[in-house]
Amino acid sequence: MKQLPERFGRVLELLENLDPADRVQMLVDTARTFRSVPASVAEKPYPVENRVPGCESEAYVWAQPGASGTLNYYFAVENPQGISAMTLAAILADSLSGVPLEDVAAIPADVVFRIFGRELSMGKSLGLMGLVNMVRAEANRHLLASRAENSS
Repeated sequence: MKQLPERFGRVLELLENLDPADRVQMLVDTARTFRSVPASVAEKPYPVENRVPGCESEAYVWAQPGASGTLNYYFAVENPQGISAMTLAAILADSLSGVPLEDVAAIPADVVFRIFGRELSMGKSLGLMGLVNMVRAEANRHLLASRAENSS
């Protein structure tokens, strides 16, 4: 398995080493740090192509070019009760923005279980994995476009 990006790996390691009560508290605290997509990136109504399929929290993902061929990731979570989606979006935005595209594209979707544990409902799990998959897809899309541009 490919090594996870450093900041992302540190977050996972920290969460995995907490007892269940402290983990829940950290996840709730992380949700409070969530900042929705800035108007400079997207405004409502958000385009359907940015919506995470199957996410009950009506989450959206955007990727904007960053430094040195990387991407910065932005999210919207329309359901105010979407605490898990907000938590995951905050973690992904903070720990994957500015990371090489190859590293982001290689993140397995099941990292959701490393973050939240295996107690999630099937619907919530699928929605959160969809969020990770959209970030990975954006990284892959930009990676392929960059390779095509460099080969022409």
